[in-house]
Order: sequence, then structure tokens, then C-alpha cells
Amino acid sequence: MKPQGSSEPVGLALPSPYLLFLGDVTTAAYAKTAFGLRDWAGDKCIGEFALPGATVTTGLPAMTPADALKAGAKSLVIGIANEGGKIPASWIPALVEAIEIGLDIVSGMHVRLASVPAVREAAQRCGRALIDVRTPPPGIQVGSGRKRSGKRLLTVGTDCALGKKYTALAIAWALQDRGVPADFRATGQTGIMIAGSGMPMDAVVSDFLSGAAEMISPAAPADHWDIIEGQGSLYHPGFAGVSLGLLHGSQPDVFVVCHDPTRTEIVGLPGLPLPSLEELIELTLTLGHRVNPAIRCGGISLNTSALSESEAADAIADTSAAIGLPAADPLRGGPEFDRLVDSCLA
Repeated sequence: MKPQGSSEPVGLALPSPYLLFLGDVTTAAYAKTAFGLRDWAGDKCIGEFALPGATVTTGLPAMTPADALKAGAKSLVIGIANEGGKIPASWIPALVEAIEIGLDIVSGMHVRLASVPAVREAAQRCGRALIDVRTPPPGIQVGSGRKRSGKRLLTVGTDCALGKKYTALAIAWALQDRGVPADFRATGQTGIMIAGSGMPMDAVVSDFLSGAAEMISPAAPADHWDIIEGQGSLYHPGFAGVSLGLLHGSQPDVFVVCHDPTRTEIVGLPGLPLPSLEELIELTLTLGHRVNPAIRCGGISLNTSALSESEAADAIADTSAAIGLPAADPLRGGPEFDRLVDSCLA
């Protein structure tokens, strides 16, 4: 079974099945929401809808909104996570078309759907719902740092967009398969769409980041694990704030470092090198010790999607030997991933 989401902070009743909207995207990294839903909520995805000029595909059947409605779709989900979370003008006619056909619109963009006049007017005229996933719940408090019962694991990264969500999902799924009480705690728009609940950390006012992380990983039975999706990187000049807020608020007993062995620089910031795994482990231990003196690193999760099977095996073995901890690619699985999970539970 796949990990079940929390019902604590943001309970979402998203209308499914979904038609995944790819816009006119030409960069696969910007379609990570669509790929995440395909990989982890595939039973809810009917097909994809792309505009002329798009070169990225999820591999799902290509459908118009009318085709999708006939096939049973209830909503069009914007499957793009672009820079700034914007809704380009080129998308608006397609969104209006979907609304007029009879689909609700689900978005994880920073820009609110209702702030786009044509979309808002179409939804009002046709009686369709506009659902913005990136909306924090009310009542978030400043983080307290107080110790809570239960166990917590946080995924951290040497950079952005390299597998923190997939790693958390895979570990939560593995724990549940072993009979260990565990919940995946989503902290980004794609994870929230997959789980049906969570906390959009990058939409939370900075003073309340650690408090938001406390909300999604509340006190729990001693044997229960919250597997918390990491965001950003402690070494990223733009996104380190959300990473630190998650670390302090989640008070992890264990963290897993996520890394892409083919990267040498932070994505989008040429000339800024990635930190070494050793640097990130040391910094995470130093900062995490403030809220959990027992914090430890459970191992390394490698994104080897760009490597051949033999290259991936070598990278996993070399990393494990160099760091002295289990390393694995959760999506490749195998005994290496089993050892990583064992280490997290040890």
C-alpha cells in the first residue's frame, strides 16, 4: 500500500480522476507535479493535456478536456511548477476551455486561480471550483521547540529538485509494508496533491515555518513514524530558510540526505558548487541538535535516474563506502534500499 497522508493541517477533497495539464512546457523539471502524480497517484490520473509547442510528456494518453470529461475526469490539475509559480497568458484559454467543458481546476501555483479574471469569471459562470493547493491553513503558531512523542524522519538535500519527496514517499511506503505505523507528511504542492493533505511550506510566512512543521508532525504514539518531505537545501542561497524551518520544526530523530551524483553546481546558480555530503551531514547535525540532541543521519538517497544500471551501482557502492552509511536509490530499490530503511529504524 502507498503511504497515507495526514489529516491534521490541510484536509483536501480534490475532485478526481485528474486530467494533467502540461501547458507549453519544454523543460521536464518544470513538470515535476505531473510526474509526481503519475508516479504516486497514477490511479487518479486519466490522461494529459498539452498545448502546441510542449515537448514534455508523462506518457499518459493525450486528451482534450472534452475527451477527459467523457472518460470520467472531474478536474484539470496544473502539472507545472515553474519559476515563481506563475500562470502564463498562453495557458488561460485552455483553463477556461476546461472550466466550460465541466472540469474543476486544481493548482499548486503561487498565483491564485481566482486572481486571473478570465478564469474567475468562467468558474463563476459555470459553477466550477477553483482549488489552490498552496494555501496555508489558519492558526499556525511560532515554533516552540518543545519535544514531542513519536518518531520523525526528514529528507534533506544538497540541492533542490533531486528526490526529497520521492525518497520520503518510498520510505513511508516501505515502513508501512513492514507493518511499522508511518505517515507521509507532505510539505509541497505535489506531495499535498498525492497525499490529500499537508503544509505548503513555501507559502508560509517565514516566522511561522517551524511552527508549521510542528503542525504536520504532531505528538504521536512512541512507535509511530512521520516521514516528512524536505524542501530546498540548507546550502541554497534562496531556499535555505524553508529548509531550516523544517529541520527545527520537525525535530527529526533521523534524516536522510538526498543527492544527485551527476550535479556539481546548484541548479539555476552557475558557479555555485554543491556542498559535499560530509558538509551537509555535519551542518544538519549541528543545526538539528538544537531541537533534538539525538538526531542522526540514517543514510544517503541517490537520484541515479541519469545513470545506467552499472553506473548507478558503482555510485551507490562508492558513496556508501566513502560516507560509512547505507546508500541507495529508492526508485531502484533492492537490498541497498532495504539496508537504508534498516539504518533509519535502528
